[in-house]
Amino acid sequence: MAERWTPEGWRKKPILQMPEFPDPAALAEVEAQLATFPPLVFAGEARNLTKALGKVAAGNAFLLQGGDCAESFAEHGANNIRDFFRLFLQMAVVLTYAAASPVVKIGRVAGQFAKPRTSPIEKRDGQELPVYRGDIINGTEFTPEARIPNPRRQIEAYRQSAATLNLLRAFAQGGYANLGNVRQWMLGFVKDSPQSRRYAQLADQISEALGFMQACGLDLESHPELRSTEFYTSHEALLLGYEQAMTRVDSTSGDWYATSGHMVWIGDRTRQPDHAHVEFCRGIMNPLGLKCGPSSKVDDLLRLIDVLNPENEPGRLTLIVRMGSDKVGNQLPAMIRTVKREGKTVLWSCDPMHGNTITSESGYKTRPFERILSEVKTFFEVHRAEGTHGGGVHLEMTGQNVAECTGGARMITDADFKDRYHTVCDPRLNAEQSIDLAFLVADLLKAERTAKARPLPAVAGL
Repeated sequence: MAERWTPEGWRKKPILQMPEFPDPAALAEVEAQLATFPPLVFAGEARNLTKALGKVAAGNAFLLQGGDCAESFAEHGANNIRDFFRLFLQMAVVLTYAAASPVVKIGRVAGQFAKPRTSPIEKRDGQELPVYRGDIINGTEFTPEARIPNPRRQIEAYRQSAATLNLLRAFAQGGYANLGNVRQWMLGFVKDSPQSRRYAQLADQISEALGFMQACGLDLESHPELRSTEFYTSHEALLLGYEQAMTRVDSTSGDWYATSGHMVWIGDRTRQPDHAHVEFCRGIMNPLGLKCGPSSKVDDLLRLIDVLNPENEPGRLTLIVRMGSDKVGNQLPAMIRTVKREGKTVLWSCDPMHGNTITSESGYKTRPFERILSEVKTFFEVHRAEGTHGGGVHLEMTGQNVAECTGGARMITDADFKDRYHTVCDPRLNAEQSIDLAFLVADLLKAERTAKARPLPAVAGL
């Protein structure tokens, strides 16, 4: 039987990927201050997300999760948030139209500040410094001062998250997400892209359908689902002191919820069953994600499922598969068969980003678009073959006109990185590549829907 859970119980467990703060007293002071701040999200919202993800797990909806690899203090601004949100709306409407089912929208936003790293040290020109671990911990500048973990950065991360959430809620509920604006969601620099004509055709079809419904007497203004949308936030629960400070008891249920975001996930580097990150996440009632990389063992995965979702609750646990295009076809089938055989209720999602990172000839970290596409295609092919539901995608993406992943409709190359490579950590899909990928997934979902469709029964006498 598992020992009784407490929000601070993780501190007694082994832990990986945590920075060494030089002043423990200053860290404790910041965590105590955070514990008095208002929650960023609410328990009822997290419960609603769990219900929505349960529908995805059952094959009745699709999950679109994406956003920055690591949010930046310097790039925080209303225009960037707006561009990200409207790109998300575009992708979601493409997927909704093709799959003819709801799309659950979860951003990697308003909390995605901490990043796990392969090495604790970064070397440049013979100098060694602590690695950059995200703006919530230290700075990107390669100086001894910037790389010292600073607990006060957690206060700034909280304030930026609150401001971002405020704007996202306004966009989602204040009319910007109205389906009547479907044409206006097109980003300026995407308007002349190869996919722009296809999106414009889809937007016209939606507009015509709305016009038809109005002509039939349907009052569109009385249907909030056409005028607004539900948008949720998520991030990796990596900096556990911050997460503990933001964890509160829900007054209506008595359960503990992390109020830093609606959903949190455990990374591929911190999913050890007896370690701190799993210990913390098992006790909060938010929907959880679990990254599953090439080193995932089936027995360990089953153990983690039992620890994180002991009640086998639909929507509680999302397995985010990040194998790499060259491994997913070999490793995923056995995982699916085992989980299915044991009767575990999980949501399967594809992260085609993290397993496909390479170093370009000029030294930039990048991800070839064709490898990303390949992993997505294989993921859905495997699920179709196993008779299970590939429920979603998990992407690192931005609404900005960056050049960080090679390939795509405009064939971004190494030469484009010099002026348009802006990520503070991992390479992201730009808006155009994100729309490309949305249409690819839409085609896969449409083919799946068509294959499942049953012919109408014949009418007697015809």
